[in-house]
Parts: sequence; C-alpha cells; structure tokens
Amino acid sequence: MQRARKRFGQHFLSDPRTIRRILDAVRPGTADHMVEIGPGTGAITFELLARLGRLDAVELDRDLIPPLQAKAAELGELVVHQANALDFDFCNLTRTGRKIRVVGNLPYNISTPILFHLLQQRRCLIDMHLMLQKEVADRLAATPSNKTYGRLSVMIQCYFHVTPLFDIRPDAFTPPPKVQSSFVRILPIANEELEPIADSAVFGRLVARAFGQRRKTLRNSIGDLIPPQRMRTLNIDPGRRPETLSVAEFVALANTLSA
Repeated sequence: MQRARKRFGQHFLSDPRTIRRILDAVRPGTADHMVEIGPGTGAITFELLARLGRLDAVELDRDLIPPLQAKAAELGELVVHQANALDFDFCNLTRTGRKIRVVGNLPYNISTPILFHLLQQRRCLIDMHLMLQKEVADRLAATPSNKTYGRLSVMIQCYFHVTPLFDIRPDAFTPPPKVQSSFVRILPIANEELEPIADSAVFGRLVARAFGQRRKTLRNSIGDLIPPQRMRTLNIDPGRRPETLSVAEFVALANTLSA
C-alpha cells in the first residue's frame, strides 16, 4: 500500500465493514454523476467505479494517481483531476447539465476550508457524503445553545440539511488518525425552503463577527453594526449570546443590516 504522507493529512480507509456501510449510505446509482474527493488508494473509488462505470476524482498527491488508474482500468472510466479540492471548480464538471454527487474523506487539517469552498459550489450539488473529524461533524450538525454550535454550523445549515450517519473508529484507517471520525450526509435545502438572504456577503461577515466574540452578548459583539433597539424590533434580545440564535434569527439580523 502507498505510504500516507503527513503533509497531505492522509489517512487511507482500509476497513471492509466501514467501506460497506459507506456504500450502503451513499447508494450510488448508474445514472449518478459522482465525484470523489481524495480517493487515496481507492478503497471507495473502486467500489463506486464498479457500480457506476465512470467516476471523477480529485486528488492532490500526484504519486497516487498512476496506481489508481492502473487498478481502475478493468472496472470503468476513472477520470482523476490532479488538483487541490480547496480551489477545484466542481461546477465545471456539470457542463452536461447533470448535477453532481460528492463523496470523500476530507483531510482533517483543511476540512473546514473545503466545506466553505463546497458551500460556494452548492448550486451544482445533489448531495454530499463526507468523512470528517467527529469534532467537525458535530459542529456541522449542532443546534443553538450547544457548545459546538458556531460559525460553521450557521453557514452550512443556512443552505444544507446535515445528518450524521455513523462514527468511524481510528483503526479503520491506515495510519490510524488520533481522533474519532464521522460520516455525514449533507443535502442542499430546496430553494422554496431557504431563508431568503438579502446579501450573502453581509450575512457571512455578520456571522463571523458574532462568533469571533462568542462569549460576548450581541449588544457587545455586533451592537455597533445593529443597534440594540433594531434587534428588539426582530424580537431578539441584545443581551443574548450568539450561540443561542437560530439560523433564521441570524438571517433576520443580516437582512436588517442590508436594508
């Protein structure tokens, strides 16, 4: 097996039972256009390819690509894009008009930036099934007044439904990571169900500002942007802390700031 490289944050999935659970959760269909992030040594790649006949994959480590392609030759068409997922244009793969399904084992050291990048590509996505550090997965799915609820929770839940599916033990990977992992399903919220945001850039800055000082009250963290009396008109107490606000309340605050 190819040796994992620490600088790429590589931990290769190797447990057959976990691989089966992932495939059962993803349920790839023959008509699906799927894209795998970080195929590694192909534990998921070859199973997907055998079911789909064609698969796109985004892999940064160029040394992993030749053995992947060699093993995949008998299974179908594997198109490997040697690129960093952080700046890869996923929407460019939808030129045929078919949206994509994303599956991947995200490098734990850059998983949050990749999630924010995928957030910007949401118009092209049917769904995402991702392996993440459990701490990140918990933050994705966290609800208000939970200590793990923060900027990532709000920004993702504004546009996606997040469902944690199961945890994955360190010994399912080679080498084992020092943390627990989780597998999550992320589905875009239908347009008619979205909270309408007047200005997404303003919304993003407001959420970042609020959670940058999460122990302060709204009055003290964003009161210079939105006066307390304006918060009260939205039935939001300026004495509350940011982690107590729902996604809809953050949207309301951002929209009043954009007005």
